[in-house]
Amino acid sequence: MKLIDHYMYLRGDIHRIEKEMEQAVSKAHPVLQEATLQLLQAGGKRIRPVFTLLSAKFGNYDTQALKHIGVALEFVHMASLVHDDVIDNSDLRRGKLTVKAKWDNRVAMYTGDYMFGKAIARVANFEEVGIHETMAWVMHEMAVGEIEQIRLQYEWEQNIRTYLRRIRRKTAVLIAGSCKMGAQVAGVSPQVQKGLYQFGYYVGLAFQITDDILDFTSSEEALGKPAGGDLLQGNITLPVIYAMEKDSALKTELLQTFAESLPSREKMAHLLEQIKESGGVEYARAINNRYLNKAYQTLETLPDIPARRSLFEIANYIGERDH
Repeated sequence: MKLIDHYMYLRGDIHRIEKEMEQAVSKAHPVLQEATLQLLQAGGKRIRPVFTLLSAKFGNYDTQALKHIGVALEFVHMASLVHDDVIDNSDLRRGKLTVKAKWDNRVAMYTGDYMFGKAIARVANFEEVGIHETMAWVMHEMAVGEIEQIRLQYEWEQNIRTYLRRIRRKTAVLIAGSCKMGAQVAGVSPQVQKGLYQFGYYVGLAFQITDDILDFTSSEEALGKPAGGDLLQGNITLPVIYAMEKDSALKTELLQTFAESLPSREKMAHLLEQIKESGGVEYARAINNRYLNKAYQTLETLPDIPARRSLFEIANYIGERDH
């Protein structure tokens, strides 16, 4: 079953958000317009707008108001991807050239900034201060997370706590914020808002951990980029942290390999196999399942409506996806 099958009844509203995004950049500078549309038309799961819409189902669901939040959050997400590709020097995303590869780093950075500006403009449609505060907090945390990731590149002396703090800021807060902002626009009670935020937070952590697992277990074709890309870029993820803690010889080999130069394709394949044999992937899956279970438990505290079932199914899909 595809992800969209779990929220098919929202398909019209998701399509409306996508069309709204296209219209938002229709009068932009030709380069900005092309770069933005390239990302938009590349597809994507639209997870963040979906969480916004489903969270709003717990209150007064207003498509016209919610589309602004959906557009804003998707622009924030896309902007972060463009900036990520510059930082990681990535040429491919979802199997297609990145903005930085098709143009250059300067165009990519300004394209990301342009998207952030568009996101803020959308939130300006609301008078409620709380909505603005949530968006500002999300963008702040994401920026700090990116700085942390840069600071910790090729930093082999990391621990699990450092990793979790980084992915909390880099990924989880945007999904948690998506749930919260949808609830805020719909006038959901503070108690349910808090539950939706916690659900999004746990699912966000699981989402990133799953991504990091797939970097070791999925194929280049499915990922749309080379397997082991995170490790090559110096992003030390949970399977690697566990593998180094368990196997000191492997840690020494990793340090020596990357101290000399970037490893060859054959050497990378060997290192990835060693990490998998260490049990690092299984350990990461166990942590992933722990956060998914927390997400499920949080859902049990929310009103029993069809949207709650959809949130459960999406969380389950996120934990089991293979790309």
